[in-house]
Parts: sequence; C-alpha cells; structure tokens
Amino acid sequence: MTTTLPAPTSAPPHDAFPINGTDYVEFWVGNAKQAAVFYRAAFGFRLVGYRGPETGVRDRVSYLLEQDKLRFVLTSALGPEGAIADHVRLHGDGVKDMAFWVDDARAAWEVAVARGATSARDPEVLHDDHGEIVIAGICTYGDTIHSIVERRNYRGLFLPGFEAVDSPFAPAPIGLKYVDHCVGNVELGKMNTWVKFYEDVLGFTNILTFDDKTISTEYSALMSKVMSNGNGRIKFPINEPAEGRKKSQIDEYLDFYRGPGVQHVAIATDDIIATVREMQARGVEFLTVPRTYYETVLDRVGTIDEELNALAELGILVDRDDEGYLLQIFTKPVQDRPTLFYEIIQRKGAKSFGAGNFKALFEAIEREQARRGNL
Repeated sequence: MTTTLPAPTSAPPHDAFPINGTDYVEFWVGNAKQAAVFYRAAFGFRLVGYRGPETGVRDRVSYLLEQDKLRFVLTSALGPEGAIADHVRLHGDGVKDMAFWVDDARAAWEVAVARGATSARDPEVLHDDHGEIVIAGICTYGDTIHSIVERRNYRGLFLPGFEAVDSPFAPAPIGLKYVDHCVGNVELGKMNTWVKFYEDVLGFTNILTFDDKTISTEYSALMSKVMSNGNGRIKFPINEPAEGRKKSQIDEYLDFYRGPGVQHVAIATDDIIATVREMQARGVEFLTVPRTYYETVLDRVGTIDEELNALAELGILVDRDDEGYLLQIFTKPVQDRPTLFYEIIQRKGAKSFGAGNFKALFEAIEREQARRGNL
C-alpha cells in the first residue's frame, strides 16, 4: 500500500521573495578543464564562457557550459589552499551552489537573512562594460549555498569576469532542457530541520511526503519531503536515512561526501528515448532494472505514447499520477565517489516524482552498493 502523503493545502504558497527560476548550478571539482570536456562530450553541453588567470582571476578557473535553459559552472582551485580546494578535498566533486534568479537581489537577501538564513555572501555589485550584476548568497545544508542573482541591468554573457569562448569542439546537444529539481541528502533526524528552513526562510511549501514504507526495500529505507516555491520552478526534495537492515543509499552518500549535499540533479527533456539513447552512446552509464519490470508496468500506469520495447531496451521507468505520466532514468555516479548522479525526466502531465518506481530504483541502487561493498 502506498503511503505517499500530500502536503496540507490549507494555506496557499507564500514565497518570501519571488524567484524566477534556477540561474545556474555551480560545481566545485578537482579538474574543471577535464570535467568540462566530459559534460560537453557526454551530456551535449556547449562551452560558452571562461574565467581564470587570463581574465584577471588568480585563485580559480571556471568553465561556463550551456544547453537550452541549463547553465552549469565548473570551478577548480589553482592551488592547494582556500575554500575551493578544501571543499574538493573533503567532498570530492560536487554541487556547491544552486543559484536563484531574482529581480531584486538586495531585497531578497535582506528578507532571507531577516527570516533566519545565514549569509554566505553579502550583496555585491559586479561591473563590466555590459552593465552590472547584483549577487548575494545564503547557506543551506552542509557546505551548499544558494546564490541570489539579479540580472536586470546586465547584458553580458554571464557574470563579469567571464569571457566568451568559441571552441571547435562542439558535440551536438542531446535535448536537455532545464533543471526539473535538485535532491539533497541530509543526516538522520535533520530532514524536518531543513524542511522548516525552506518554509520559514524562503516561504516554500511541502508538496509531497514519502515515508520509510514508501521508499524501502528488503534491506534499507529512507524518508523524503519535497519543497517547492510558489511558481513550481524550484523544487527541492530533501532525503534522510531511515532504519533498515543494511546501509541505505543516503548513508553511503553521507559517508563518501563527508556530510550533507546535493545527491542528484534532475534534468528535463522532451524526448527521453532520444536523449538517453544518445547519452548511452556517448558513454554515460545508467542504473538498470530487471526486464520483469516491463511485464507489468502498463498494468499499473495504463496507456502511454512510447513503445514499451524502446523503454525496456534503455531501462527507462514509467509512473503515473492524477495529472498524467512521467518517464525517468537515473545515471550511475558521475565521479569515482558514489555521490552525485543525474536523473533524466520527461513529464507528460505528471507533477509527481515517480513513487511507483521507488522500489525498483532503490533495488537497482542497492545492487550497485553491494558491488562496491557498501550495502
């Protein structure tokens, strides 16, 4: 029996400040030059900007990658000292910043801090010949932050300090569109703390709750609550481990990341079959489910537009809610530590997160954990 619980609907969403959407996701990594090649070759991103010593920045290098509405920034330290090097030494490659795009960064930061946020960066005005950016930041779980970015008086590429890049290495895009949601893993007992943070500080609403009966297997379990802003463009599921016979995937992540952080980034596509087929051809590895999953999936989700054989060939999962259905698939970790991975998702009306697939998905994750000796 499913125990997916809708959030209370007595009060309408009331954001602390308006958020237009995700501005960018910044990763702090050990070798940004090589990571940029990976994301371009395997995920179809285009290199459009660079910041480093050649542009007057002495302590780091950053590569700006774009695909449709996605902006990824890959940043590395230029020496063994400082915050970036310390972050990578502790966590490995991972998400540092999930940035918000707003109309008034100063006001947004002031509201967030007044409502209990810890400042990660006081409002600062960055200038160049293309205008000005106002940027601030607040802390969230672990060492992760939310930058708050105002662009209304800027006509440049991205941020002052970045220069445009025109590279001859330009693999074709693969149909990735925008960030659908970002999932955070936090310690046992801390999920509700961060749910309250997003409620109190940002005015987000808990739109779905999954308990340890929904997200469980024979060996392990976890709990999750999905936080969303009012316009639904920002969605942050927050996971914590639950008691089980063996180590959960959340425990494994926390062990190897050395604390809370972003577990996966879900990216939307309009044609998941074409996107995943191309990603597999370019070397991206995905979790797999037993073929028997597809023998009964249509009994559960009903009629779909896609050919079932194509989904089974690629390992794409299907789930349905009251508003439609979705298709989803999850990569294996994209670095040596079993931490950050990606979800590719196509929504055909559904606004949920694939609760009907949780058991199959988590058993697939456990098979990988067992191979690593971490279950």
